[in-house]
Amino acid sequence: MTFDPLRERGIPLDEQPRNLRALNVTPIDPDHADPYTRCRIITMSGIEAEAIRFSHRLARHCPDLETTQRLARVRYIEAQQREAVGWLLPGVASALETTIACEQAAVDLTAWAARMEPDPYLKQGYQFGALEHFDHLYRLAGLYELIEHRDAGKIVGDLIEIRPGRPPHLQHRDPLDNVRQPYDRERAAPVSKLHVLTVLSAEQHAMNLSMTVGPAFAEPLARQLFQEIGLVQEGHLTHYESLVDPGESWWERLLTHEYNECHLYHSFAETEPDPRVRAVWELHLGMELEHLRIAAELFRRHDGRDPEQVCAPESPPPVTFEPNTGYLRDLLATQLDYTTLGTGYGREPHERLVRARQTLFGGQQAPSERVVQDARAATGQDRLGARR
Repeated sequence: MTFDPLRERGIPLDEQPRNLRALNVTPIDPDHADPYTRCRIITMSGIEAEAIRFSHRLARHCPDLETTQRLARVRYIEAQQREAVGWLLPGVASALETTIACEQAAVDLTAWAARMEPDPYLKQGYQFGALEHFDHLYRLAGLYELIEHRDAGKIVGDLIEIRPGRPPHLQHRDPLDNVRQPYDRERAAPVSKLHVLTVLSAEQHAMNLSMTVGPAFAEPLARQLFQEIGLVQEGHLTHYESLVDPGESWWERLLTHEYNECHLYHSFAETEPDPRVRAVWELHLGMELEHLRIAAELFRRHDGRDPEQVCAPESPPPVTFEPNTGYLRDLLATQLDYTTLGTGYGREPHERLVRARQTLFGGQQAPSERVVQDARAATGQDRLGARR
């Protein structure tokens, strides 16, 4: 049965506010929850964070008081949704465990977008980013073994391999070379716009997590590794956000944000095995349908167009978290040594790439390389490289 968010009825906005007791949800069991349940939670936390940031930016540019008030009411509900979703994560999990799960979500979500993307240029952009998140997972797994003396496989399960991705020396680029060509808003498929927004939201969440968690560590190597990864993720965020057509109006982007939230909550409600978590996805979907209705009304008023001119006539196939082992192996075999030059891709290291690396590391070994060496020395075996 097809799902058209523009035609569905949601929960009236006046009925959406919850009290603190309802928001203080019971977290998932860290030892028995499906790793992909945790990935869905992390993804929606990033999606809601992006929705709130965007709404604040829009409000700062909106001269109409009534519209600003409507945005404030919706944004308050988005903040409640973000809290409910975030509170599903187990408080007993360490910051490093949560970061490893975040990288697993980033790898599989970006690989999924690459597999489903109809535009070859956008597809290449997701493939490029997936191999670097794959490498971050590997480095963080080494740190986990080194400072917590535990196997990251217990976090990610057997759903993803833990092995090197794109080498660190190729991940640190001149910011100029992180900027891509934007899609054409008049020609891009509606699903392409959703992919970009989903991946950049997840990337922004991963970057903010790295830069927030990193200073909390006492271990010098952990602090340095999070600094290094956080800077790569900042480049990724530039990479993805530059894919968005800058000619899109504020109201068109608001409409896309709300449509995408409906699409993702519907997707995760369809695929979530945990009934208690699925109930959260279903409740939030009912709320987002009303937010989309309001966004569509504002779009008609301020842009003078119908939402159907921008949105797909029905929601695309569900976003699914699933193993991408074969797909990632193919990328490792064919694109491992890729870098960027201007808005394109290539295999030859160039002057800006070499200069950026030298500036960052000053001729010293990268923390991402040291952490793996130290983990191997501490365990007496190459458990990271051997895990398949």
